Amino acid sequence: MKTYKYIYLMMAVLFILSSCKKEEFLNRIPLSDISPENFFKNENDLQLYCNQYYSSLPIQNFIRADNNSDDKANSSINALLNGTFNVNGAASLWDFSLNRRCNFFLANYGKATLPEATKNIYVGETLFFRSNDFFNKIKDFGDVPYISKYITDTTTSLLFGNRMPHKQIMDSVLRDINFAVASLPVAPSNGRIGKYAALALKARICLWEGTYRKYAGAGDHEIYLRQAVSAAEEIMNSGLFRLYSTGNPRSDYYNLFIQEELQGNPEAILPMRYLPAILMNDVSRQVGQVSDGYSKAFVRSFLCTDGLPYSLSPLYRGDNTPDDEVQNRDPRYAQQIATRGFDFLAGDIITLPRIGTSVTSTGYQPIKGRSSSLAAWNSNQSSLDLFVFRYAEILLIEAEAKAELGEATQSVIDNTINRLRTRVGMPNMVITALIKDPQSIFPNLPVLLDEIRRERRIELGSSGLRLDDIRRWRAGTLVNNPETILGMKLLPALRAQYPANQVNGIVVDANSYIRVYPNVTARTWNDKNYLYPLPQVQLNLNPNLKQNPGW
Repeated sequence: MKTYKYIYLMMAVLFILSSCKKEEFLNRIPLSDISPENFFKNENDLQLYCNQYYSSLPIQNFIRADNNSDDKANSSINALLNGTFNVNGAASLWDFSLNRRCNFFLANYGKATLPEATKNIYVGETLFFRSNDFFNKIKDFGDVPYISKYITDTTTSLLFGNRMPHKQIMDSVLRDINFAVASLPVAPSNGRIGKYAALALKARICLWEGTYRKYAGAGDHEIYLRQAVSAAEEIMNSGLFRLYSTGNPRSDYYNLFIQEELQGNPEAILPMRYLPAILMNDVSRQVGQVSDGYSKAFVRSFLCTDGLPYSLSPLYRGDNTPDDEVQNRDPRYAQQIATRGFDFLAGDIITLPRIGTSVTSTGYQPIKGRSSSLAAWNSNQSSLDLFVFRYAEILLIEAEAKAELGEATQSVIDNTINRLRTRVGMPNMVITALIKDPQSIFPNLPVLLDEIRRERRIELGSSGLRLDDIRRWRAGTLVNNPETILGMKLLPALRAQYPANQVNGIVVDANSYIRVYPNVTARTWNDKNYLYPLPQVQLNLNPNLKQNPGW
């Protein structure tokens, strides 16, 4: 059973954050209510201060996740991909308040009379969160101001400086996360950040940066790819983590994401934990009612049970009916998408895909993290835990980074991709037997990398990482595929099985696929979308800032 000691962190977060105010430029939160001379005395003070960072953990909560990519076609069309994003649309992301709080700590923690190793634990926590904060800003905006010291009211040269080059910032981020890895404990107390969470973040950052540099032609990509491998292998070689499995390939993947307790789950490098009446969430309920839907393009990517893509497999039954389409497919299909027999809510069994309602947009209803229990359905009453970092992602990072370096041997694939496939009862990937998919979305990519990217797409569906992948691969034109905004096939015979008033308004294309946006037949990627625009208010305040290309 969960204990209260794991929850007090979040309560402290809410208390501390409630006293924070924001200004428009760099969110300069006044910290004068904390006196460095009187506060930073002992370990309890350092820990209490660091508690406030935890609200920024990158929790994977599934709600509308990946709607900004080719994987989803929510009922509301994505403004960025549809070309209607406005120049102030990313204003909330230009937020330096966490950075400022981190820098305040780094300027004052030394006042505590403690062994250096103890103080460095909290320096490590601080640098973990500052690294992730800058990583997010780099992904979103490219070059940004790099502020690594606490800014007082008179330090205007830092406040109104230029943007620092992307590569220079990321080199600093790598130094910071390496310090965190070296300083954080292997077995942290009270659910805090530890060494392996820092390694997981490092692996994610370094894969992103290494592949970004490679495909953007920025140079020096091998350094980061090797750091990604190093971090992933340190986690893998620790012997502390493995994929969750009970030996039920038809249900283990689905069940992994509806667990009351992830503490102790071997796949959880870092879980976000919830406790009834103390800290709860609304994730499971919202997953079931947010008009979300996987795209036809995403569904096409599932292999058949012989390990071949639908375009090559004799097992593929076609998609004239939902039952045909799910037959002989990777079991993760029916564990991510509501198909016949799925218990939507306490005995409300799916017989036909939900279309023509506010539940889903495409007929491919996401069910990752969606529990059928009534307790999880009650508004803000779910105590199902969520992942922050999951071991499966580490295996995918290892496989992809090794492949990008030209070092993905069969042994590497057996220890990564094939472990994921074994959990769901899929045949192993054998490098020498791979056949290039004639319908590949990456026609010019070597077949091994192509199939590793496919595995990543399927395993990490609804994890909120797909746009990051598209940006680092410079693969924005994937969204031009008309099937990224199409749903399931709705032939007249299937339409007739629904109440007329439910489906009369549904528009289909010439091939009978649901057109989610009746007035839009395809999207056209604009390269400016690789970065968000800087908010206009920031450009007005600081004339040294220049707008991103194309905005």
